[in-house]
Amino acid sequence: MIDLPIDGTLDLHTFKPSEAKELVEDYIKICRKKGILNLRIIHGKGRGTLANIVHGVLDKLDEVQHYHLGGIDSGGWGATLVRLKPDS
Repeated sequence: MIDLPIDGTLDLHTFKPSEAKELVEDYIKICRKKGILNLRIIHGKGRGTLANIVHGVLDKLDEVQHYHLGGIDSGGWGATLVRLKPDS
């Protein structure tokens, strides 16, 4: 088990693409339980493999209200900003 800080920012640079799907799903669940609804998932710019995986996960989760690529001040297209629905 990997111990990650739960602060709304998930940096995937140190993980393999094969680990990203489960990691993003778990991180979102924990953030919602902690009341953290605004997330920044850093996937890097590269070839877009991690971004595609992250967006694929986000598209399938009911907990996600919306998401978009970061702006200049939040990582640009190397990060995705996510708004979660509150945990009910």
